[in-house]
Amino acid sequence: MAPTPFGAPMRQHFLLDPSYRNLNHGSFGTYPSPLLATQRSLQRLAESSPDEFLRYTQPTALLTARHAVAGLLNCPPQDVVTVKNATTGVATVLHNLAPHFEAGDVLLYFSTIYGAVENGLFSLVEHLPGTHLRLRKIEYAFPIAPNELVQRFRDTIRAVRTEGGTPRIAVLETVVSLPGVRFPFEHIVKVCREEGVWSLVDAAHGVGMIPLDLGVGGVDFLTSNLHKWLYTPRSAAILYVTPALQPLMRTTLPTSWGYIPAPSETTPRPSLMATPGANKTAFEALFEFVATADDTPYLCAPAAVQFREEVCGGERAIYAYLEELANEGADLVASGLGTEVLGDTPRKRSAWRRCAMNNVRLPVRVLHGPQGGEGGVAPGLRAELVPAVVDWMQRRLVQEYRTFVPVFAHAGWLWVRLSAQVYLDRSDFEWLVPVLKELVGRVTEEFKLGKVSPHL
Repeated sequence: MAPTPFGAPMRQHFLLDPSYRNLNHGSFGTYPSPLLATQRSLQRLAESSPDEFLRYTQPTALLTARHAVAGLLNCPPQDVVTVKNATTGVATVLHNLAPHFEAGDVLLYFSTIYGAVENGLFSLVEHLPGTHLRLRKIEYAFPIAPNELVQRFRDTIRAVRTEGGTPRIAVLETVVSLPGVRFPFEHIVKVCREEGVWSLVDAAHGVGMIPLDLGVGGVDFLTSNLHKWLYTPRSAAILYVTPALQPLMRTTLPTSWGYIPAPSETTPRPSLMATPGANKTAFEALFEFVATADDTPYLCAPAAVQFREEVCGGERAIYAYLEELANEGADLVASGLGTEVLGDTPRKRSAWRRCAMNNVRLPVRVLHGPQGGEGGVAPGLRAELVPAVVDWMQRRLVQEYRTFVPVFAHAGWLWVRLSAQVYLDRSDFEWLVPVLKELVGRVTEEFKLGKVSPHL
């Protein structure tokens, strides 16, 4: 069977409403109809004989799924387990590491961290003894070159040591959520290895969007959603832990049957869900059954990989198309609006754009302070109105224009994040230009935005 051409012909395989243009695949993903059939078949099987499925069928199918994902990551399947989503993966790692933090330890992270993950950091510190972990946020905003950010990270490590602290672990991304840019994670991980800092990579936008090679990367911990870019049903993600650090992983969230007690603790209850003779490591067994849930999304990973190979033409073809379309679409929208693509320099396309998401500036300036007035050329939006304006614009995109792109404030402007996908093509981004122009005009009238100079 020949692969289906990308763009409009590919839409036949997906469940999207024909009237809806999904320009925001990055937030929640979506999956093709063959994967729905696969999941429904598994769910029917589970309900036909629940004990047989959950105790005996599912563990075998889960192992097959982990093998399929490990093949994409170039790592042994025993180093990859399943979690519900990337946020859970990050939280699971930090929860297990918490007993090992000591006075003066510092966790480093970047200002573009996913909001829910940052909340998890705050919660972690709140529940630890006051001196056992400090947070250090590395601030940055565009324009900035990737190598400048890497140097800023290295400088922060040295500053922490000068202050008497111990940089223990760094949380970083593969592709940032907002703004949607390709983070220089490979270089940050390299610095972590050189400086003796654990690396925890939030690859929520990872598997299925960009190539990830854990065989050569030196990553300590990595978690990635499968339901965003690999086309599995929600919610499904993986957690990778390098073998040397797997003994530190002793519990899932919530703690379940695979719990591994500390040496000084009593022997745990024997697992009622363990598969005798399965020859799994303690790390694998720990995550095999975490409470009672619908784990069929995990089991769909082999079917997703097969769809990508047979219908889409393979991983390399998908990665290339997504990056090319994301960049072409962003250039087209920026040109139509008379603005710019985030991260670009006057001379060349930035390395920040080497992924399936790009960001285009809207001609709406965010004002901090008393700036503003008539006579300029760009609408001026007071910072305190940003949440209301963003909500107003996003609701109308869905309800009136039958599409969605995240709207957000960054570096003094409003921006939109655009996602490429195999069922989209250039025409979808051409269609978006007049939509955004009209929406900016409407929001200017609705919120009575004054005009300010774009150079403020």
